[in-house]
Amino acid sequence: MNIVTEEVVSALKHVVHPAAGKNIVELNMVSDVGINGLNVVFTLTFVKVNDPMKNAIVKACEKALLYYLHPDIKPHINIMHHPSPTLPAGEGAVPEIKKQLAKNIIAIASGKGGVGKSTVAVNLAVASSKIGFSVGLLDADIYGPSMPKMLGVENVRPEVKEQSCAPNGRHEIIVPVEKYGVRMLSIGFFINPEDALIWRGPRATSAIRQLLNQGDWGELDYLVIDLPPGTGDIHLTIVQELPVTGAVIVSTPQNVALIDAIKGINMFQADNVNIPILGMVENMAWFTPEELPDNRYYIFGNGGCKALSEQKGIKFLGQIPIVQNIREGGDCGEPSATNEHSITGKAFMDLALNLIASINETNKV
Repeated sequence: MNIVTEEVVSALKHVVHPAAGKNIVELNMVSDVGINGLNVVFTLTFVKVNDPMKNAIVKACEKALLYYLHPDIKPHINIMHHPSPTLPAGEGAVPEIKKQLAKNIIAIASGKGGVGKSTVAVNLAVASSKIGFSVGLLDADIYGPSMPKMLGVENVRPEVKEQSCAPNGRHEIIVPVEKYGVRMLSIGFFINPEDALIWRGPRATSAIRQLLNQGDWGELDYLVIDLPPGTGDIHLTIVQELPVTGAVIVSTPQNVALIDAIKGINMFQADNVNIPILGMVENMAWFTPEELPDNRYYIFGNGGCKALSEQKGIKFLGQIPIVQNIREGGDCGEPSATNEHSITGKAFMDLALNLIASINETNKV
């Protein structure tokens, strides 16, 4: 069954806000409709943070989609409040350049390097774009930027424009590189691939601020930030200066990786950070040969990340297997999520939908 945006909007016109006496479409509460099969995602914006009718309207939306479209529809409703905050200027920012903050800022983190954090970040961004959202991707791994390679744009250089600002001044803005519907910036665009960045913390964080504040991101539903491994200056800069919606922790099932994943969890849950954990992702969960899709070989252990998420009371977002095409896609600039019919493409699409549901729950709080 092929559902189109107009049908979703038409179904939602049957949902009336009791206090306003008008339907939610007429009140401009519905936006950012995305459709993938029977999965329907959209943003529902409320004027009041504590609108007493919020839960009732959300349930009415779900019922309307099931009744008017299909009984097997799976609604994923992202709750927002108006007006949205604006991006903080921060050190080295250009306040004259008007910024549009992403509706949701998602930090992808891991305590340990080599667990596939960047692979998960880029595929989540691509999958969310395929669903129909406006997505940005910031490569905050200053010392090991990999996003240009993984998106096949390592030879591209972002356009830099001059923009007027008062009084009688001009500032440079950086136009993100776009691929697969994802707008992306990385320090990798501005250095030679073989060069090592021997920078102290303050210079690295200054570079991140420049990419954020001078980037012409436009209006984004999601800004995915690929953090470096560990817990350091860049992490603190991001979580203390930006209104981060939540963090996703990536780990493999093995105990060595899980030890460091716990450190990442503790960082976000520390009193001076206090960022919600949206969920955990178990990467390299098992090895599956593409020619034998039903075979599973648990190279790094079985279910360690899932067990840790249950122990910590954190939502488990999903498992990503080791399949050869993930490596091939990363090397040739074609992320697995571009093919949603492959084993890994489907896994990343399911992961994106689970993450959107978790963001929705967090925004309701």
